[in-house]
Amino acid sequence: MRGFPAPPSLAAICRPLINLGSRHSVNPLFTLLIMCIAVSRKTSAFPTVPQAVPDYTTAEAGNPFVDGWYADPDTAIYDGLYWVFPTASYAYEQQTYLDAFSSPDLINWTKHPNILTTANVTWATKALWAPAPIFRNDKYYLYFSANDIQEGEPENGVIGGIGVAVAERPEGPYVDAIGKPLIGEYHNGAQPIDQGIFIDDDGQAYIYYGGHSYANVAKLNEDMISIGTFDNGTQFKEVTPENYVEGALMVKRNGVYYFMWSEGGWTGPDYAVSYSMANSPLGPFPRVAKILQQDTAVAKGSGHHGVIHVPDTDIWYIVYHRRPLNETDGNHRVLAYDRMYFNENGTIQPIKMLVKDNFADGDMVAWNASGGEWSVVDQRLTVSNSESANAMLDTNFTDLIFDATVAVTEGSGDAGLVFRATTLETGDLEGYYVGISPTGLIALWNLGNANEGKGYALAEEALQISATTEYHFRVSAIGNEIKVFVGDLEAPKITVTDNGYSIGADGVGVRNAGARFGNISVAKPS
Repeated sequence: MRGFPAPPSLAAICRPLINLGSRHSVNPLFTLLIMCIAVSRKTSAFPTVPQAVPDYTTAEAGNPFVDGWYADPDTAIYDGLYWVFPTASYAYEQQTYLDAFSSPDLINWTKHPNILTTANVTWATKALWAPAPIFRNDKYYLYFSANDIQEGEPENGVIGGIGVAVAERPEGPYVDAIGKPLIGEYHNGAQPIDQGIFIDDDGQAYIYYGGHSYANVAKLNEDMISIGTFDNGTQFKEVTPENYVEGALMVKRNGVYYFMWSEGGWTGPDYAVSYSMANSPLGPFPRVAKILQQDTAVAKGSGHHGVIHVPDTDIWYIVYHRRPLNETDGNHRVLAYDRMYFNENGTIQPIKMLVKDNFADGDMVAWNASGGEWSVVDQRLTVSNSESANAMLDTNFTDLIFDATVAVTEGSGDAGLVFRATTLETGDLEGYYVGISPTGLIALWNLGNANEGKGYALAEEALQISATTEYHFRVSAIGNEIKVFVGDLEAPKITVTDNGYSIGADGVGVRNAGARFGNISVAKPS
């Protein structure tokens, strides 16, 4: 996987000053020199801001943005890198480790496996969940849930709940900081799981958490490994908002506290994210609205999120898990992110799950390919000369605007876009296909269905096409009207009316050709 060169560390920049200061009296540089000496003694001591500003509408290189079954992501920015810390999304007994991912640009991701395992937490045996990272005291802390304890079990000697681990580096290895759960009992009805850590502007750290439809907040002491006490002598304050289920998270913007959470059942399609706004980190937290929920054209079961705020900007992303449309296993969840926009009054706009892929990360995680040999080369999805081959997304659009670049690289056949497809196997693909051929033709096909048995051309037009040249394709399918644009996005090359297919998956394909595809975007008409 490609990545950007790492910027020089502060220690490297300061080294000449340190050497100079050791030989001469450099009073004007004294303060900076002391800082540099401190940094040189401990690298990775301070979280730093990434150099490039990622200003995207979604994961431009495609969601899911990493491969594998993962859930419950939380985020951090450490040493010029964006970090995502998720749960390994398998059966509880298999959840014995945590991985992490880092990126300089939110496009190219590096996997850091096994940053924390049950081998380093003597009391944890399963259900290692929902890691929450934070940096303080020159250390990297990782809060986690383990063992999925149920109400009444702690009183019977069952150990579990929220733990805290610590490391010298963001990628670990993390080790248990206190040898027991930080929160190992039910308080105010809240299951001790799904914690979010927040440090306010005054330096006070808080832990928000809770399952079984109850939420608590507690203070963390300066050591970050013990629970503080409120002014009234209590340690746990209930802050449960309407419809709260789990997945507590706090962020702050322009002096407003946004308490966020997940609601609905995590194995079902109605899992979602809602939020409240408050003037205090202790609430109250009246529910404002649901902002993230399933989109039947894109994914289901979307929830349990983290938030990335690009420093010194008003660019925000929501990082969350969701379930592909055709997945039925509740544990089969993947990681995604989309842009999070705020209105002028501070409320959050509903999140739009966008479907894009510019292949800048060099992979094709979201694509299901059949026929031919598929790979990503120079930020283009590429297929060898094949009699019939398709690469499909797990989508289910009705009305759509489908954009892509298409180039025929081999053969005398055609290459193009597949949409409203009802089966995904190459030999049995049903739906629409529009392709261009270097023989000088563009054609829109109804690929046939079980009743008709074979496909037929809906329209054919002469069009000068040069081999290896990329053309911007756009398909507009609204109701039964289909328009196809090539190059000129104002004047369609083909306009037809057809009632063959009204909904289905989207992708790309070739027939007796090789091709490359890029800058994929499938969206609902605005």
